[in-house]
Amino acid sequence: MHDGRDPAPERSPVRGIDHVGVTVPDIEAATDFFVRALGAEVLYDTLRRADGPNSGPAMERRLGVPPGSVQRAIRMLALPHGPGLELFEFDAPGRRPPALPCDLGWQHLAVYVDDLDDAVARVEEAGGRALSEPCPLPGPEAGPRNRMAYTHTPWGSTLELITYPDPQPYENRTPHRRRRP
Repeated sequence: MHDGRDPAPERSPVRGIDHVGVTVPDIEAATDFFVRALGAEVLYDTLRRADGPNSGPAMERRLGVPPGSVQRAIRMLALPHGPGLELFEFDAPGRRPPALPCDLGWQHLAVYVDDLDDAVARVEEAGGRALSEPCPLPGPEAGPRNRMAYTHTPWGSTLELITYPDPQPYENRTPHRRRRP
């Protein structure tokens, strides 16, 4: 339970987000999407499709996946100015569709962009789709040019594009600031 006091940041073992894992239906198509839409770069393949697959009880235990799951490929991408994206291609019994914002758990990836309209266009040109027009950020995040848009990747995962170049109202109530890449 949070007691209202600020934790001592010098004691925190956390330095920041290193990478986000994303399960995709086709690692090559997903790589193409992230390169074209977000300017990602391929760093390396942890498991090349030609060297795989990876399966069995040890992998199932380590990742908490159902028996019979098979890793086909794993690739690490780097986002400009941000964390890595680790792509996983799996075959698994009873696989569910991508999480929606109303589902429990990690439900979207948000990336900061300087030009929101251009970023939405790039997502669409790369095979994704905007769920709506860009809209203003609400309440504590509001500002004349502070906006966001939710999009879907070609396989249906939610990708938020966000920009907040103007001061935000929450900044008047605290010295803390959210990280801006």
